[in-house]
Amino acid sequence: MSTLKPAALARSEARPVVPFTSYDVGWIVLCIGMAIGSGIVFMPVQVGLKGLWVFLAAITLSYPAVYHLQNLFLRTLMQSEVCEDYAGAISHYLGKNWGIALALVYFVMLFGAIVTYATSITYDSASYLQTFHVTDHPLSGNGWYSLALIAVLVAISAQGERLLFKVAGPMVGVKFTIIVAMAVVMVPHWNIQNILRPLDVGNFMRDVVLTLPFALFSILYVQILNPMNIAYRKLESDPRVAAYRIVRANRIAYAVLVVSVLFFACSFAFTISQADARYALEHNVSALAIVARVMPGVWVKAMSVMLDMFAILSAFFGIYLGFHEAVRGILLNVLGRFVRREAMHKSVVNIGVAVAITAMLCIWVSANFSTMLILQITGPIYGITTCLVPCYLIWRVPSLRNLRGWPVWFVSFYGLLLIVSPLFKLFE
Repeated sequence: MSTLKPAALARSEARPVVPFTSYDVGWIVLCIGMAIGSGIVFMPVQVGLKGLWVFLAAITLSYPAVYHLQNLFLRTLMQSEVCEDYAGAISHYLGKNWGIALALVYFVMLFGAIVTYATSITYDSASYLQTFHVTDHPLSGNGWYSLALIAVLVAISAQGERLLFKVAGPMVGVKFTIIVAMAVVMVPHWNIQNILRPLDVGNFMRDVVLTLPFALFSILYVQILNPMNIAYRKLESDPRVAAYRIVRANRIAYAVLVVSVLFFACSFAFTISQADARYALEHNVSALAIVARVMPGVWVKAMSVMLDMFAILSAFFGIYLGFHEAVRGILLNVLGRFVRREAMHKSVVNIGVAVAITAMLCIWVSANFSTMLILQITGPIYGITTCLVPCYLIWRVPSLRNLRGWPVWFVSFYGLLLIVSPLFKLFE
C-alpha cells in the first residue's frame, strides 16, 4: 500500500500535469452526485421558511468552510500510512481505542445521511406515484415496497465504484442539466414578495445558525472522500500522483457545485412562498415535490420529478460507499482484537454488512422520522467528525504539522457553530 509523507504531499502540488482520465471524471461525478442530494432538495424549504437574507448569511459562512473542512479531512486521511477504512486511519494516528471511538462517531454521521436518502427515496417516490395517478394511495406505508426498493439500491451500490460510475454517471449528468434548466425555467415565476418579507432582526442570528446545516449539506460530499482516497491510493503506485489526482478531483467538484447550487437555490428562493415551505415541512417532502404541485407545465413537473429522484438516488449510491466502509471498519476493528485480519473472509464480511445495512434502513424508514429534523440534528456530528477531529489530528500529530494554519482555526470555529446549532431550535 502506498503511503503519503508530508513532504511528498507538498511536492505533489507542484507536479507536472497528470493525464485526466475517465476514472477521474467518474469520481468527480460521484462527488457532485453525493452533494446534490437531500441537501439541495430540502434547502429551498429552509430558505422559504427563514428568508433569502438568512440563507445568504449562512452560505457566506458555510461555503468557504466546506472547502477547507473537506480539504483538511481529505489530507489527514491521505497522509495516513493505513489506507483501508476510516477506523484504521484514525487508529494509525491515535491507537485502536481512539480508532473505534471516532469510527463510531463517523458511523453516526454517515448513518444520518444514508437514512435521510432512504427515507426521501421511499416517501418522494410514493408521493410521485400518487400525484401522477399510478397508485390510489401512497405506498410509503407498505413495508414490502420500502424493502424491495432499498434492497435493489443496496445490491447495486455494493458492486463498487466502477459500476456506480456507469449507473450514477448518467443520473448526475441529467440532474445537473436539470438544475440549470429548472433555475432558468423558474425565472418567469419569480415573485419578489417571497424575499421581501420583513427581516426579523432579533432572531436573525438564531435563524442563520439553524440554517447552517442546510447550507452545509447543499454542497457537502465529505462522506465519499475516504472511499475516493482509498481507491486512488490502491490504483496508483506513486503516492504523489495519487495525491495530485485526489486533490484535483476534489477542487473541480467543489467549483462546479458552488456555481450551480447557488443559482438553483436563489431561483427557488424567488419562486417558493413561505406557505409552500410550511407545507413541505409538515408533509416531509422536498421542495421539488412542491414545485410539481404548484407550478404549471408538464415539463416542469417532469423535470422536478427526475431531479428529485436522480439527486437522491445518485447521492444514495455515493453515501453507500462511505457507509459500507464505516460499518466494515468498525466490524474489522472489533474482530481484529480476537481474530487475525488474514483469517477473515472479505466476501462474507461484505455480504453481511450489506444485509445489515438493508435491515437498518428498512426499520428506519418504517418509523418515518422527519427528514428536515434529521438534517438539523446531525449538524453536530458533522461538526465533530469533519471539523474538530481533523483539526485535533493536525495539532496533535507531528507528521501533520504541514497542514497547520488559519484554515484550521476557521474550520474549528465552524465546527463549534454546527455543534450548537440544534440548541437554537429551542428558541424558535
